[in-house]
Amino acid sequence: MVYLEPDELEALKTRARAERVSLAGLVRRLVRDYLARHDVAPAVPAEAYARLVALGSSGHRDISQRHDAYLGDAVKRDHAR
Repeated sequence: MVYLEPDELEALKTRARAERVSLAGLVRRLVRDYLARHDVAPAVPAEAYARLVALGSSGHRDISQRHDAYLGDAVKRDHAR
């Protein structure tokens, strides 16, 4: 449930009629477009990839068995900064 000011609701209804779509369809599209523009993942610095490659020289003897866990830990550690 979303509450809008009367003039906002009327403007959306007018827009939906003009585009020949339902009000719900218009609102879903607007929300989807907004999220696509504002939900941008931060850029990963190049040195983060170099640190992942360096995991092979970590001294761990179980890299081949636990590589996913080690990579996951490294990514979490880098993104927590």
